[in-house]
Amino acid sequence: MSRNESTSYQKSYANETMKLLFERASCRSFLDKKIPREVLNAILEAGTHSATAGNLQPYSIIKIENAENKLKLSEMCEQSFIGEAPVLLLFCLDFNRLERWAKLEVAPFTATSSFRHFWVSFQDTIICAQSMCTAADSMGLGSVFIGTVIDNPAEVERMFKLPKDVFPVVLVCLGYPKVRPKPANKLGPDVVVHSEYYCELKDRQLLSAYGKKYKDMKLPLTNERLEEILKVCRVVHGRKFEEKCAEKMKTDGFVNVPQNYFGLHYRANLMPEGNDQYLKVMEESGFNWFKKYNPTTPSAPRT
Repeated sequence: MSRNESTSYQKSYANETMKLLFERASCRSFLDKKIPREVLNAILEAGTHSATAGNLQPYSIIKIENAENKLKLSEMCEQSFIGEAPVLLLFCLDFNRLERWAKLEVAPFTATSSFRHFWVSFQDTIICAQSMCTAADSMGLGSVFIGTVIDNPAEVERMFKLPKDVFPVVLVCLGYPKVRPKPANKLGPDVVVHSEYYCELKDRQLLSAYGKKYKDMKLPLTNERLEEILKVCRVVHGRKFEEKCAEKMKTDGFVNVPQNYFGLHYRANLMPEGNDQYLKVMEESGFNWFKKYNPTTPSAPRT
């Protein structure tokens, strides 16, 4: 069974909304077919009705249809299908608009210095993006999230002329699918939902749950893969862990799923690199919630 096939979804549902949610899947292959303007507008408007803390809607969306920009993004994100999608939507956290509104109405504003504002506003941005994807799916389109757009935040900011206090969060591709993708297996409520308090699964239960989700996704073990994974293990956890991992892979005769994910794909030695650069770019963009807050104007003396 391939990754895109699923045994978990039902054949009958309580309603069309439930069917849509159960059978959604990421689409990475699009027809060369324009999205009608009225369809796209309906999707965009549906997203603006998504949940948002305080009803502040602290986000902006850059609609991208220019072929040159789409191609450049596909190269930056190293995923060619991005350039084939009729429409790309770049979701950005936007405190610029909120701050201008506050100033115009003579109201105090410190959102760029507040982790709490950042945290809920990031959530609001993703909620809006998901609402638009669901709306797109309901109208026969396909969609996929592209997280790697954050790998080049400064270049993205320049490309789309993002002002200070606006930061890119995620890119979404929209279009009509060449073939409707099948939903992937997922961990169910029995694994991810905890009643009243967090309850850890026993090791055997945990391995069983992931084994069912990633059934038959073993990667053939080659010398090149072995060498790459062991290099990551050595850098991250040292020689003893490297030897332990080598022994397991040679005993199993294959690369298991987490070894593939964290040793070859989302490499554990590379993913944390550049954290300081991300903070630098974020600070240059006007966000400093990760620093101690100091008011720009001292408090008025007590009388």
